[in-house]
Amino acid sequence: MAGTQKITTFLWFDDNAEEAMNFYISTFKNSKVLDVTRYGDAGPGPKGTVMSATFQLAGQEFMALNGGPHFKFTEAISLFVRCENQQEVDALWAKLTSGGGAPSQCGWLKDKFGACRGRSSRRSCSSC
Repeated sequence: MAGTQKITTFLWFDDNAEEAMNFYISTFKNSKVLDVTRYGDAGPGPKGTVMSATFQLAGQEFMALNGGPHFKFTEAISLFVRCENQQEVDALWAKLTSGGGAPSQCGWLKDKFGACRGRSSRRSCSSC
């Protein structure tokens, strides 16, 4: 059920919230769609497209909005992923940088939607 978490990360997308949500759900284990609200005849988006969505990634709740091009992701806020081992780091890195994502400095990356992520393994720590 959506809305059970006290504080939820809210992600603003131009017009690809549904694509991003599905990509993230396919990337992280224990993830699922909780709720989707679609635009109707009154808009402002095209009828049937996602207005907002609530989903879980690895049990953590997120909200997504197709809010238009007014705001973009920046490195000022990012999502940090803790990994069990280097194999998990490598698999997530490959998935998150695929399709237009890009590596950054010191183990950080931007995915193809512009969201910033850091990752670390419990067994290894790199310094920059």
